[in-house]
Amino acid sequence: MSLWFPILTGLWGVVMLVVFVQAIRLSYRIEARSPDLANRSGLPRNALIFHTVTNSGVARDAGTQAMRRRMNGLLVANLVGFLLLWDGLQFIGY
Repeated sequence: MSLWFPILTGLWGVVMLVVFVQAIRLSYRIEARSPDLANRSGLPRNALIFHTVTNSGVARDAGTQAMRRRMNGLLVANLVGFLLLWDGLQFIGY
C-alpha cells in the first residue's frame, strides 16, 4: 500500500465530517426559524434533521426554504462523497 492512500482517505474523512457538521448546523438554524420545530424547552436536543429534509413543520418563508435547500445540497454532497469513495475503493480492489 502506498503512502497516498491513508493521506487521501484521511483528508476525505475530514472533508465529509465538515460537510455533515455544516448540514447539522443549518438544521438547527432552520429549526430556530420554524415555529413548529423551535426548541422552547431550554434543554439541548438532537437536530430534527429528518423534519428539515422532508420540509415537515418548516417555516415557508423564502429565507428558511433557501437554507433548507442549502442543507439538502450539503447532505447530497456528503452522499456523493461516500459513493465516490466506495467507487474508488472498488476500482483499486479493496
